[in-house]
Amino acid sequence: MPSGRASLGIRWLIAITLCNSVPTSLLLAEPPTTWTSLSRPSSFAAWRGDHHGWRIIGDVSLKSDSPKQFDERQGRGVFVSKGDASNLESREDYQDIDVQLEFTIPKQSNSGVKLMGRYEIQILDTHEAKNLNGDSCGGIYPRAEEQPSYHHIDQGVPPRVNAAKPAGEWQSLEIEFIAPRFDATGKKTSNAKFARVVLNRKLIHENVEVSAPTGAAWRLVSEVPRGPLLLQGDHGPVAFRNVQIRPHN
Repeated sequence: MPSGRASLGIRWLIAITLCNSVPTSLLLAEPPTTWTSLSRPSSFAAWRGDHHGWRIIGDVSLKSDSPKQFDERQGRGVFVSKGDASNLESREDYQDIDVQLEFTIPKQSNSGVKLMGRYEIQILDTHEAKNLNGDSCGGIYPRAEEQPSYHHIDQGVPPRVNAAKPAGEWQSLEIEFIAPRFDATGKKTSNAKFARVVLNRKLIHENVEVSAPTGAAWRLVSEVPRGPLLLQGDHGPVAFRNVQIRPHN
């Protein structure tokens, strides 16, 4: 066996030889996937056509005399809905994906981030909640039925801890999502999975499989190999900023 110093020299020689045999263009190439912003300062260009009810502003804060609503500041970079907007859907469809964004809601408001437009991480004003379920902020939303009136039929998946901040504060959300897989006949071979979800720098989900779309969507839409990122705008006032995605493939 060669000495440690000789062995190190051999490894360096091999590394240099390999580098010299690879075209410079490949050595300098960027990684195959990089972060892409979906929240351009003054444009909805990254989102599909219907932006009804959404506006681009500079910032929001709680109204001092009405904390269930926002005060708005002029500027660019923040998408805001008063609660009666359409859902924002990305123009692109994705499979496995990382998502980073920031959101804020006023008192008692409700929104959500849906991967592939089907699998929801809940956004809700539950900062002081003691008992958590899938309807808590950061939860994987429960399945539901719409008749005779909208109601949950399971508990969803609660976040590990209550990482939600008080209403009116900006909060960070990071999601690593793995899409379901299908064989050549269209039969599902593996479930969708939230590989990792971090709310305000606290790990709240890890390797959680989702066997069907969340909410009432489990009855209304089929599972597919690819789908859009969706930001919910019709359940209450909400604002988003710094929305970024990084596809795995």
